[in-house]
Amino acid sequence: MQGLSSSTVGSNGAGVGPDAVPRTARAAGVSRATLPLDETTNVKNINLLIQLRWIAVVGQVLTIGFVHFVMGVELPLMPMISVLCGSIFLNVISQEWLRKQTDARDRELLMLLLLDVAALTAQLYLSGGATNPFVSLYLLQVTLGAMLLNVRFTWVIVVVACLCFAGLIVFHRPLALPPAMADYLFQLHIWGTLICFVLDAALIVVFMTRIARNLRDRDNGLAALRQQAAEENHIVRMGLLASGAAHELGTPLASLSVILSDWRRMPTLASDPELMEEIAEMQADVQRCKSIVTGILMSAGDMRGEAPVVTSVNGFFGELVEDWRTARSSSALVYENRFGEDLPIVSDSALKQMIFNVLDNANEVSPLWIRLVVERDRDTLVLKVSDMGPGFAQEMLDNLGKPYNSSKGRSGRGLGLFLVVNAVRKLGGSVMADNRPVGGAVVTLSLPLSALAIGAHRHVR
Repeated sequence: MQGLSSSTVGSNGAGVGPDAVPRTARAAGVSRATLPLDETTNVKNINLLIQLRWIAVVGQVLTIGFVHFVMGVELPLMPMISVLCGSIFLNVISQEWLRKQTDARDRELLMLLLLDVAALTAQLYLSGGATNPFVSLYLLQVTLGAMLLNVRFTWVIVVVACLCFAGLIVFHRPLALPPAMADYLFQLHIWGTLICFVLDAALIVVFMTRIARNLRDRDNGLAALRQQAAEENHIVRMGLLASGAAHELGTPLASLSVILSDWRRMPTLASDPELMEEIAEMQADVQRCKSIVTGILMSAGDMRGEAPVVTSVNGFFGELVEDWRTARSSSALVYENRFGEDLPIVSDSALKQMIFNVLDNANEVSPLWIRLVVERDRDTLVLKVSDMGPGFAQEMLDNLGKPYNSSKGRSGRGLGLFLVVNAVRKLGGSVMADNRPVGGAVVTLSLPLSALAIGAHRHVR
C-alpha cells in the first residue's frame, strides 16, 4: 500500500522542465520567468501528494490489520510497522520543509519519489513480493512521475520501478497462509487485484485531476507572462521610434524658431499687425512642439540636463488641467479635486502625457463635456475620467489594454489605452473602464502614491 503515497513529488509537467521551455517563450523573453511558476506549482503539488501519503498510511494500517488479525495470515508486523513509521517520519519532514519553502526543484522531488518506491518495495518484500496483488501500485508511481516530472526523471522512475518489480520475483518473504486458504488462493489473488485496481483508479481520478488543475494554472500564468512580454516588447519598439523621431524633429524645430524670430524683427512684416499675430501663433505652436519633444526625450531617459521638478498632487493636476485646456482650446473639461490634504510628489512628464491620452480620447467622443475627478483612497491616487459619448462596446471592455483595440474603425488606432494601461502597470497601478448608467464611459486609473512620492520616483518607459 505504500505505493498510494508516492508522496512528495511535483514538478514541471511531462516534458516541461527548465530545459524544455517552449521556444516561443524564449523568444518573448520569459524563459527565466517560467522557473518560479514551475517551482510554485511544485509546492502546490507537494501539498496534494502529502495528503496522498497520509491516505496511504491509513490504508496500510487497515490492510495489515485486516490481513493479519481477520484473515489469519501471519505478517512480520514489526518490520512492516517500522516501514510505516519511516513513511510517517518522511511525511512530517516533508510538511515541515514545505512550510519553509516557496519553491521546489526536480532533483529534490525525484529523490523523495524514489524513497516512496523504496518504501513500497520494502512492504511488498515483507508480504509475498511479486505475488502480492498490490504490486501493481508501481503503476501509480510511474503515473505520478509522468504527470509531474520531466521526461528524463520520469524514465528514472520507470527503470527503478521495473528493477524493483523484477527483484521481488526472486527476492521476497513468502506469505505464511493458513491451510484453509490453500484452495482459495487464486480467488483471493483476484479479489486483491480488484481492490488494488479500484484504489488505483480512484486515487488517479481524485489527485491527478487536482494536479492537472495546478499545471493548467501554471500554463495560464506562463501565457500571461508571454502576453505581457510581447506587449512590453511592442512598447519598447514604439518608444525607440518615438525617441528617434523626437531627436530628428529637434533640429527643424530649432530652425523654425530662429526663422520666426527673424521674421518678427523684419520691418516689412513687423508693420503688419495681422502677420505679426500669425507669427506669434506659429511661435506658440513651435514652442508647444518643442515641449512635446522634450517630454518624449525625458520619458525615454534623455533628460537634456533638466532636473526632476518637485511639486504636489494638487499643484500637478491643477497645472495639468490648465495646460490641457490651453493646448486644446477647450473649456469642456470639468475638474474636481477631492484628494484632500496635499502631498509632495515629483512632476513626471510621462504621467502627464498618459493622462492627456485619456482626456484626448474622451474629448474625441464627447467634445462638449468631460470630467476629471482626483481622489485619494488610503495610499492610492484615483483618477476618474468621464464623458458623455457612446461608451465602450463589450468587446473593447473585454480586450482593454490590448493594442489596436479601437472603436474608431481606422487602421493604426487603439494604441492610446494600450500605452496607458502598460504605463500604469509599470507604476504598480491598474486601469478600469466601464460604461456609465446615464450614458457615456468612465475610465479609472489607480496609482500607488509611493510610486509618485519623492525618493521613490521612477519614469515610465
